[in-house]
Amino acid sequence: MRSGKLTVVGAGPGDVDLITLKGIKALQNADVVLFDALVSTELLEYASQAEQIFVGKRKGCYAYQQEQINELIVQRANQGLHIVRLKGGDPFVFGRGAEEMEYAAQFGIEVAVVPGISSSVSVPASQNIPVTKRGAAESFWVITGTTKEHKLSNDVALAAKSNATVIILMGMSKLGEIMELFKKEEKENTPVAIIQNGTTDQEKIGIGTVASIENKAREQQLSNPAIIVIGEVVNHRQIISDIQKEYQIKGEKLQEKV
Repeated sequence: MRSGKLTVVGAGPGDVDLITLKGIKALQNADVVLFDALVSTELLEYASQAEQIFVGKRKGCYAYQQEQINELIVQRANQGLHIVRLKGGDPFVFGRGAEEMEYAAQFGIEVAVVPGISSSVSVPASQNIPVTKRGAAESFWVITGTTKEHKLSNDVALAAKSNATVIILMGMSKLGEIMELFKKEEKENTPVAIIQNGTTDQEKIGIGTVASIENKAREQQLSNPAIIVIGEVVNHRQIISDIQKEYQIKGEKLQEKV
């Protein structure tokens, strides 16, 4: 009887083209795929030969509890099957991939990970927002907006004191609390971007400042899944847009002369 294996795979931020080649190969070799809510179901076409089980979790709605997912992995592995645990973004960035691997390893199951493109940096990048930029940000924080106790992470208050870019995942329900921490540091004019469903056809973006972003979010009906980006780097998006417009105007004037 062959031994089972668990491969935890990062699916990337949402766009199906942003999964890695190694991730696709893992799906093609899977016997079972356990996939999350933020994973594009188009990716499952690479695993048409496999049993496919939705184990996604949304706020207040769980297809499987985490303990049940862990048991499912062990059960299928004990049948000698190759399980691919497909997670949005990167499985080691707030993806609980490390926990699932640790649990499986305790049962003697072979484990492996295929890193994914984290939404924390790729979603801002897709909107021409770099997380670091000379003269604007020398570092960046990636913070969960909601801890396992359903509270705002204490790290947000620490990050607000820094000059770093601050990227907050799963933080929309605490947007007001987050902005208050930045206001306490007198950063009302700091640029903020909220990007919902980043890199997908349903992508929406709101741009404002610490003082105005809550109103912008209400006006544009922005909600989870979304990423909050706080920092001067948000202005890069407008800088690029202005340069492109200026270039276009110059080109049009040149053509008029011709």
